Amino acid sequence: MSQTRSAKRKLQARNDSIVARWLWDQFVRHRMHFIGLAVLFMVLEALMLGAFSYLVQPMFDDVFIAGERRQVYLVALAMAAVFFGRGLARLCHKAIMAWQSEAATADLQSMLLAHLTLLDQGFFKQNAPGVLIERVRGDSLALQRVFKSLITGFGRDGSAVIVLFGVALWTDWQWTLVALLGIPALAIPLLAIQRLIRRRSRDARLAAAQSSNRLDEAFHGIATLQLTGSEAREVGRFREIMRNYVRKATRAAIGQAAVPTLMDFGAAIGFGLVLVYGGMQIIEGTRTVGQFMSFFTALGLLFDPMRRFTALTAEWQNILASLERTHALLQVQPKVTNAEPPYLPVPARAEASVELRNVSFSYGHEPVLRDLSFTAPAGKTTAIVGPSGAGKTTVFGLLTRLADADAGQVLIGGQDVRRMDLVALRGLFAVVSQDTALFDETIRDNVLMGAENVSDAALDAALRAAHVDDFLPLLSDGLDTLAGPRGSSLSGGQRQRVAIARALLRNAPILLLDEATSALDAKSEAFVQEALETLAEGRTTLVIAHRLSTVRKADQIIVMDRGQVVEQGTHDELLALGGAYARLYALQFGDQSQGQANSP
Repeated sequence: MSQTRSAKRKLQARNDSIVARWLWDQFVRHRMHFIGLAVLFMVLEALMLGAFSYLVQPMFDDVFIAGERRQVYLVALAMAAVFFGRGLARLCHKAIMAWQSEAATADLQSMLLAHLTLLDQGFFKQNAPGVLIERVRGDSLALQRVFKSLITGFGRDGSAVIVLFGVALWTDWQWTLVALLGIPALAIPLLAIQRLIRRRSRDARLAAAQSSNRLDEAFHGIATLQLTGSEAREVGRFREIMRNYVRKATRAAIGQAAVPTLMDFGAAIGFGLVLVYGGMQIIEGTRTVGQFMSFFTALGLLFDPMRRFTALTAEWQNILASLERTHALLQVQPKVTNAEPPYLPVPARAEASVELRNVSFSYGHEPVLRDLSFTAPAGKTTAIVGPSGAGKTTVFGLLTRLADADAGQVLIGGQDVRRMDLVALRGLFAVVSQDTALFDETIRDNVLMGAENVSDAALDAALRAAHVDDFLPLLSDGLDTLAGPRGSSLSGGQRQRVAIARALLRNAPILLLDEATSALDAKSEAFVQEALETLAEGRTTLVIAHRLSTVRKADQIIVMDRGQVVEQGTHDELLALGGAYARLYALQFGDQSQGQANSP
């Protein structure tokens, strides 16, 4: 058991060293010129404290007891200069450290977002958005404490301890040793508390992530909560999560508070011993009141920064609990990576056929595609239909390399997608899905999505073709109206038309339409369907649809079930076959419609 604990401690120490090195290399080292300037002001603040405690002796001995009038003005002027210098020094170092801490935290959060955008879809299926938000926002705030608490503490309080300790020794080294007699006895309890703080802080961060995730789910599903009358249930769940968080956060806070409390115990012992020992010497006339007051002031000022300085070890454990989670997140390697040069060339539009050859794929231990094979000819429209969970949307993810197949090959123009440049590969596709992704930017920005050098004529043509121009006059700022969070300022049909305009403007060789018209009314669907059919001419188009009426004109229809192709052919051929497609069609339209469906 003791060997296991020793091994765990060694591993933890090694991990701490790795995190500390990463912290230094990425966020501290290149800021050392600013940090050094701030530390200089911290030392100046500490020197002012030392000067104040030193000036107490002439204030008592020369002014209050000896009554030297001339000394009153000198001591008063010196005291005023000390307080002025201390205030100015404090303002300067706090301003510098606040600036650097915010800048470093912003860099870390940007770094985390940049890293997360490279990860595959499997990662996001296993990590909820709320948890990731807490990892990016909440855990990264620990970096602020590195600058505002840790570095400031070591610079300001460390300097204060050295300066005030020097004043105390200069006044009377024997009194200083007596005052510190109680400190060594606190070493063992301090070490035990630090290990406890680390565990409690880690538990508190995990609980905070749970609360963020619950909030994220509640706000995204607010309409469902209200329509089902589940508000009280959701609030109850959140309260339970918050009770758990409060319990764990309180334990961590108590652990941190215990460190300065132990220092207070040591200070109590030291003050008591010095008061007895020094008081006797003053009574005997071997020491002056001014000397004792100067020493007592230095000692009183010394224990406060010493308490904070000692608490920095506990603060470091708390910071590490968050930063190790942040560092671990940055170590997650994307499963989808760019190919090594030289890249295979992306095919021309006329050659952009799509083929899946014996493809298998799973999320974790759950198989989604099983030895799937089919070909979508270049310039033709291929529809993929089947029940929910058949793996249709997964096919699109493999084509665009949002995920990679576990086995088999995904080919475009006969070339393996894994050997193409990732940016060039994704440039082959324009996608419109049933989950329209709009951002809280203007409608113009949502249509362009980073596209450059787009003429007004091209933009207007895309807006007309997708029937976005039908509702633009109804909006307050037209094309410059904000879409709202997740496009909440627009209706479902309007969001879908914006996404279709984006795809039209992209003008890519391959179209991927995943329930592209699902949110449109019958009239709008007819207009947009016509626009998409025009756009599909000369392009390879893959369509996922549950409404079979939208795929009747497809050049071929792939019927999937449980990750496999069960039927393949045209609409008429599949109806005549009387198999899975015919049954799906009958479910949607009834047997009476089947005869009409077979007619041209």
